[in-house]
Amino acid sequence: MNNELDGFTKICKYDDLKEKVGKRFFIDDVEVAVFKVEGKIYALNNICPHQHSALIYDGFIEDCKVICPAHGWEFNLSDGKMDKGRKGLDSYEVKIVQDDIYVKVFKKELNW
Repeated sequence: MNNELDGFTKICKYDDLKEKVGKRFFIDDVEVAVFKVEGKIYALNNICPHQHSALIYDGFIEDCKVICPAHGWEFNLSDGKMDKGRKGLDSYEVKIVQDDIYVKVFKKELNW
């Protein structure tokens, strides 16, 4: 692996992801929701901070946001933040190399 991909984990091929359909991956005990929207790849923590449900990957995509299917909380795909300033989701760096998608996660203490 080259230095450019240090800390990144290969998760799938670009074509394995369907447009506006999330997919769940586990990277070093971190649950990640990955989305393809208008050809761009986004990676967010899969655990909704509202009731700690692992459902973000199954959310609805609208206006470059993912909407949690449990209670409708909305998160920006680009940074995981919420418009109303409440808790957001961690977002993760994504790289695409020769049709392979790589994600770099960081572990975080959850203080719910």
